[in-house]
Amino acid sequence: MALEMRDRCERCTTAELPSDAPARICSYECTFCVPCAEAMAGVCPNCGGELVARPRRAVCG
Repeated sequence: MALEMRDRCERCTTAELPSDAPARICSYECTFCVPCAEAMAGVCPNCGGELVARPRRAVCG
């Protein structure tokens, strides 16, 4: 099963996060831009889990 690659930060909702952009996710795939994740001290406000770097998806051609 692949990760859901959400394209917007769930906190500020203005940061666009294409699949190759740096982002932070929790184990439930809540997605945040790096500045918002840092402002939340790396803790997901939804589940309390750790926010880690989202893997980048390679573009298949």
